Amino acid sequence: MTKVNTQEQFPPLVKTIIDGMENIKASNITILNLTELENSVCDYFVIAEGNSNTQVKAISNSVEKVVRETLKDKPWHIEGLENADWILMDYVNTVVHVFKSDIREFYELESLWGDAQITVLENHS
Repeated sequence: MTKVNTQEQFPPLVKTIIDGMENIKASNITILNLTELENSVCDYFVIAEGNSNTQVKAISNSVEKVVRETLKDKPWHIEGLENADWILMDYVNTVVHVFKSDIREFYELESLWGDAQITVLENHS
């Protein structure tokens, strides 16, 4: 696992997703690079968390807006908006997971994809 202050090594979509997350002060932003894994479901997971259902929903709304305005792209599919405990945004090659803190801790996605190159962005607060 690598901790970094910068996001320069990531493709434009991943960078733009991170920008959308940081606009709403998402915490514990983590990028899983799955490109080297055989049979992976996509190239990247971008994972973050919010303190409440309201913040989780606001983070996902911000990601969708920033990606749409910057890259003219939109998610192929979004799940979890109703409860906003865990919102999944599928951009085909990149999947965004926005969790409430306790839900993220329960599912531990990073441990399920332990072979991936994991990068944790240091909080910019």
